[in-house]
Amino acid sequence: MNKKFEIEVCVSSIEMALEAEKGGADMIELCSALSQGGLTPFPSLIEMTKEYLNIKTMVMIRPRGGDFYYSDIEFETMKRDILFAKSQSVEGVVFGLLKPNGSVDKERTKELVELARPLKVCFHRAIDMTNDYKKAFNAILESGCDRILTSGGENLAVNGLEMISEIQKQSSERIEIMVGSGVGSENAREIYNKTNVKHFHLSAKTLIQSNMTYRNPKISMGKADQAEEYSMIFTDRHKVRALRDILNSL
Repeated sequence: MNKKFEIEVCVSSIEMALEAEKGGADMIELCSALSQGGLTPFPSLIEMTKEYLNIKTMVMIRPRGGDFYYSDIEFETMKRDILFAKSQSVEGVVFGLLKPNGSVDKERTKELVELARPLKVCFHRAIDMTNDYKKAFNAILESGCDRILTSGGENLAVNGLEMISEIQKQSSERIEIMVGSGVGSENAREIYNKTNVKHFHLSAKTLIQSNMTYRNPKISMGKADQAEEYSMIFTDRHKVRALRDILNSL
């Protein structure tokens, strides 16, 4: 059996993307605002990432934080962001759209899939927020997406392995299943053994300290804890490498 595994790392800067690449990632999911679960990255970030990076780039298309039911104006924004991503020759885009009742918005999803072609399209963890996971899977499949990023309808993927295994079997290679949320070297073997999924998504996050030597104790830019201003989320290449080593051993 071919055990070709693929690792995607979620990043929000060029420096983080380069760390992911050094750790052995096959691709990145490029976002802004990781603290909100990832939003559409700035145009300049997409442009420069393509200049510096040698691995594949998937671009998040998400106009705001919160839920995945979008207004007409937000939907138009998503379409324009997809067109810009296409103009930069990225490998794919990532999005998810739901209706107010918690079902997948298949019609709008299909429209974005067709607009994105020939780019690869991943429907993200909005599937984990749906009112009927199995129906959502079928709707995403019918909409033409190439991949689903999921934690199996649970907050952490290790708690949703039964559902992930079920849709992996149903996919019959018609759509890729990528597992994400709490994924790392410590549980990769269990995830693969229980689901046979070969696509792994992680953030590999760590906190690094700012290089600022002067810190104004009176000012906090929108945060209650001034100390938080001087620590930043960054990619830990060692976490990516540890996952790669485990997958290589399977």
